[in-house]
Order: sequence, then structure tokens, then C-alpha cells
Amino acid sequence: MAVAITATDLTKKFKDLVAVNGISFSIDEGECFGFLGPNGAGKTTTVRMIHCVSPITSGSLSVLGMNAHIDNRKIKMLTGVIPQEITLDVDLTVYENLLVFSFFFDIPRAEAHKRIAELLAFVELEGKRNSKIGELSTGMKRRLLVARALLNKPKLIIADEPTTGLDPQARHLIWQRLRLLKREGTTLVLTTQYMEEAQQLCDRIVVMHQGRILKEGVPAALVEEEIGREVVEIRIPEEEDSGLVAKLSDVSCGHERVGDTIYFYCMDSRDLMRRAVEINLPNVLNRPATLEDVFLKLTGRSLVE
Repeated sequence: MAVAITATDLTKKFKDLVAVNGISFSIDEGECFGFLGPNGAGKTTTVRMIHCVSPITSGSLSVLGMNAHIDNRKIKMLTGVIPQEITLDVDLTVYENLLVFSFFFDIPRAEAHKRIAELLAFVELEGKRNSKIGELSTGMKRRLLVARALLNKPKLIIADEPTTGLDPQARHLIWQRLRLLKREGTTLVLTTQYMEEAQQLCDRIVVMHQGRILKEGVPAALVEEEIGREVVEIRIPEEEDSGLVAKLSDVSCGHERVGDTIYFYCMDSRDLMRRAVEINLPNVLNRPATLEDVFLKLTGRSLVE
């Protein structure tokens, strides 16, 4: 499989702030590759360098076989971007927003009309073609951004937190459309804080924190490697603990305490649950391990501004 994007020791500084700190990664053609991390982790800064709208401070970055540098028009012509912000012209209709955008790619007028009709059907907005942007719901605006990103038939799509603020129905519709694009061979680069979104879409992910990559891998494999298969949450204040962890020390599960909860990470929780019943522990929750557990374990559970 050919490589679509390669980064080596990629670094981005804003004066004294190191936003991206010497990261390296490789993304295959036709892959959905996700950047996960809390706010300020460096996700958006990384994709802005991939899209050639932010210059690299040091390191190297190749996109679609070309050197990624500021204003590399060839890369931009082959890339579609779904931004975090709603960057639509409120003075124009849905159709006019797409038509004006087509001019940036020198798409002939007849071809642009054809593509716009197809894309409005693809994102289920045919009935809103003559509506002004202010008349659309947030979900509709997000879907219109997806359509706009596809006007130039890109080989690479950058989706920067594409479902932020959406209700479940709109989120799932966008996921369906992105999965369809991937099946057709489009390379997807996704940034997200939604763990379910990463599990739904990504072949591989990296977890970023404070400008660095902490872990890289296949989502399901990372969950099993870092957490196990099951999590047992025992809610009990530390002052009422009475040596609970010591009482469970012979059970083969890792653990950590956060606030009023002890999290036990297990491949098989049956022995732990049996013991919890024997000593009559209240407030015990047994559930499958998730990517969110990995995320919180690696980046921490406390808020960092």
C-alpha cells in the first residue's frame, strides 16, 4: 500500500510555545488515521501543517508525494477540508456557497453544477439548496461543509473535529458519509475528542498530549494493550476505603484511584466480581474497556488549561 503522508520529527513553535514537539507518523493511502487528544494537544496545528496553511518550524512532512510547505497549491488542489468552524457565507444560499467555492478550483461551470447536485444528494440537503445559511440547523451546516470539502474530488480529506456540537442523528449521518468515502479509496485524516467517533472511523490512531505522541496503534488493540478487556469501577471514598485494594491484591487486575472511584483494569473480571460480592461492596460497575479508558489513562483525568 502506498504512503499518503509521512512526517519525521515534525515541530511547530509559536515563539516560546512548542505546539507540536518532534512527532513522527506515516499514513497509508485509503486509510482513516485519527489524531486524538485534549484541547491544546497539537491536533489542529498538525493538520494545518498537513494542509499547508501553517508553516513547519522544523522536521519534514510529505503529503501525496510532495513536500508540504506553506501555500503548496498542488497539495491544496488535491485536499478537501472539513473545518472545526462553520466557515460558510451567510449572505449566500446553500447552492451559491458551493458554486462560489468551485471557482477556487477552476471547475468549469457545467461540471460544477453537476457536482453540486450530486453532493447535495450525498449529504441529504437537496431540499435546502435555495435556503440561506441562517435557516439551517447546525447539523445541516456541518453536512454542507462535508459537501464543500468534496467539490474538488480530493484524494485526501482532513476532518478537523467534524461532528462537534451535533446531535446523535447528524453525527451518525456524517460518520456514514465518511465511511463511504473511505471505501471508495479516499484517505481520511481525522482529529477528534470523541472516542466513539475514533472507534467508528479510524483504522489507526495516535493519542497526542502537550504536542507529543503518547501512543499509536489500532483502536481495539490499544484498548486491550493499555487497559484489558473489562473495567470494574468501585465507587468508595478514600477515607472509607479500609484497605480495599489490599483485600483484592490477589486478583490479577491493574488499578488506579481517581477521586471517589477505584478503576480496576482486567482481562477477565470474574474473580474480582466474585470477591466484590463476597465482601458486599456497594456501587460496583462492570463494563467493557473502551478507547476512552485508554485516552484518560494516557492523558490524565484532571482538567488542564
